[in-house]
Amino acid sequence: MHPMDMMKVYGRVAEIYRLRIGEAVSAYGAAMREAASAFAGAGRPQTPAEAWRDSVSYAFDAAQRSLIFWDTMRQRGNNWIAHEKAGKPPLLAFDYEMVADARTFARPCNYALVRILPPDGVTLDPEKRAFLIIDPRAGHGPGIGGFKKDSEVGFALKAGHAVYMVIFFPEPVPGQTLADVSLAESEFVRLVRERHPTHERPVVMGNCQGGWAAMLVAALDPDNVGPIVVNGAPMSYWAGNDAENPMRYAGGVLGGAWTASLASDLGGGVFDGAYLVDNFEYLNPANTYFTKYYSLYSKIDTEPPRFLEFERWWGGYFLMNREEIKWIVENLFVGNRLAAGKAEWAPGKTFDLKAVRSPIIVFASLGDNITPPQQAINWVADLYPTTQALKDAGQVIVGLMHDTVGHLGIFVSGAIARREHAQIVDLLDYVEALPPGLYGMTIEEDRSGPEVKYDVTLTERRVEDLAVLQKYNRNDEIPFEVVANVSQTNSRLYETFVHPAIAAMVTPEMGRVVRAVHPLRAVRWGLSDLNPWLKAMAPLAEFARGQRTPRDEKGVHVAGERFAATAITAGWDLYRRLRDATVETEFFRLYGTFAMLDPDLTAPATAAALVEQPPAEVEAALAAIREGGFTDAGVRVALIGFKRGGNERRLSTLKQIRELVGYELGLLALPSDVAQAIIRRQSIIVDRNEAEAIATLPALLKTPQERSRLLALLDRLLANMEIAPEAASVVDEVRQVLAVADASPSLPRGEGAQVVPFPLNVA
Repeated sequence: MHPMDMMKVYGRVAEIYRLRIGEAVSAYGAAMREAASAFAGAGRPQTPAEAWRDSVSYAFDAAQRSLIFWDTMRQRGNNWIAHEKAGKPPLLAFDYEMVADARTFARPCNYALVRILPPDGVTLDPEKRAFLIIDPRAGHGPGIGGFKKDSEVGFALKAGHAVYMVIFFPEPVPGQTLADVSLAESEFVRLVRERHPTHERPVVMGNCQGGWAAMLVAALDPDNVGPIVVNGAPMSYWAGNDAENPMRYAGGVLGGAWTASLASDLGGGVFDGAYLVDNFEYLNPANTYFTKYYSLYSKIDTEPPRFLEFERWWGGYFLMNREEIKWIVENLFVGNRLAAGKAEWAPGKTFDLKAVRSPIIVFASLGDNITPPQQAINWVADLYPTTQALKDAGQVIVGLMHDTVGHLGIFVSGAIARREHAQIVDLLDYVEALPPGLYGMTIEEDRSGPEVKYDVTLTERRVEDLAVLQKYNRNDEIPFEVVANVSQTNSRLYETFVHPAIAAMVTPEMGRVVRAVHPLRAVRWGLSDLNPWLKAMAPLAEFARGQRTPRDEKGVHVAGERFAATAITAGWDLYRRLRDATVETEFFRLYGTFAMLDPDLTAPATAAALVEQPPAEVEAALAAIREGGFTDAGVRVALIGFKRGGNERRLSTLKQIRELVGYELGLLALPSDVAQAIIRRQSIIVDRNEAEAIATLPALLKTPQERSRLLALLDRLLANMEIAPEAASVVDEVRQVLAVADASPSLPRGEGAQVVPFPLNVA
């Protein structure tokens, strides 16, 4: 790069840094002015007696709140100790039974498959496909997918699906690798399918780390995996935007993957999941060190149960083998090799995401600072550079974007479960009937009645439109390739010169001691009944609960308390903004310099601009345009109608079509993979040559009876549904083409088919 161009880049980086510092200071000033204004407006004239009563009541209330607060912290510590002694079982709100323990497999690992037992009042439908939910092993234990009754597990059960979960144990099996884990999870999918032999392939739903784990399983065993739901899962690890996603710079700041190896060596060959939790807490120091505790204090009469419930899961730290975390960091977070098809699970064997044939639903949120939307969805553009490439591959991908919910809210929020996850479960019965393409999913609410009713709209999108999530056309991802190269060098140096010495000095016993005194653990066992001061305080706290003194919530003391809380939070937020801006700026100054000096480095978007040749499947489909039968013809006409009718599909419309003609069309009687193959083939034909697709319909409908039967189904739809004029016009064209075929002497003629009446109440 020319020196003048480099100076322009440096100037731009410096300008962004200056703007971010200014925004941080302005935000701090605005928060403090708002807090001061609220404090000034909270006071009211008081007589000396009123002021005295206000001071006394506030002091007594504060003392009682403090006693109850510290007693709640003691309970948290006791819960943590009890959970540790119990072996840290899954924190599920449902009973379950063990199905398979991968610790007994030929390639053992610390994973297991369990079946969720339906609670009282829930009846499973034996005709519905099973669900397999994979929870994240990212520091915490399993259970987040079924943490509450209103959860992914809960709504799948309510919809009548059998539900299974992949759980894991706190200690890894010595020597297990991530390949062992993926192979075990693949075996779990096979077992679930065997237990439901008359039904479709199971839905595989993955949360966070479990999301990319689900994709690995689907890449290894695409024939057994049904629709895939990926919730808040990072897949394109370098993606993100400046001033929004500070976590993506961690690898560069620390010099690459060698730090994960160091942490494992200090743990006696085992990586402590508490380090991963540290990374999450690093993102929001205000919440980590103050806000969540002040929320407990300020709502001390109602908040403790919720606080203790969440902290029980948040404080359960699970372990990984050195080989596992090393593979994850090197191949995924630093190396970003998954979407590129370079992540090996065995020598010469890589996870090929293009082998995944099942429909994929991606749920992400703009409010997620751990897995930003860019990391959740950009892999689509990396695999399929154009919309046509995605369609030619026969892939269906549905994206659901929330505006505000944070990372954990995607999995644990009851409101999200009732709205988003319930609609995802509903959509899964229809997603395999969609033609290949990229769809945006939106959820509409109808609150006119006593209960909220939902409907889902699927809008066709272009892969090229994903660039709207990005700044700089993904050029800001180029320095991350430099990080990957630096990481490889540092890792080789570490493995050669440092690892042997530390591995020889730190024994597994020493590693257990190091883990026991980790700050996240020490703060829990230190604030428990092991602490005699807190144990002695318990009776006083119980007395305070029974003798609560009300305080004046509009008094000057409460106003002062809230002002102080706002000031502390604003101070922590100022620190976070300044810290993130500085780290980001230095990252681009350092690694951006090396990137500019290497002309061979290009952004993913540049590489993705190459247009691939149509795959063999496209040529085969076009060559078979005159082949097929009644079902193929019906699917073809439906696809043409949807194409003419616009780029939107409503779930309620799909349900109505299925009720009216779905079973008689014959598609629903076929196994899902056969039905999907028909839809893919006909979609290619319609997309590439719509006119010829209509003209060749008589070749698929070989008898007058079949032609009359199809027209009768189309007339039924027209009579019972509101159909756009553009889509309805397809019926007239089909009628004309088939009429010509009936009049042709080369084709057999008849009086017309006897159409079997179709029950309209079939769901």
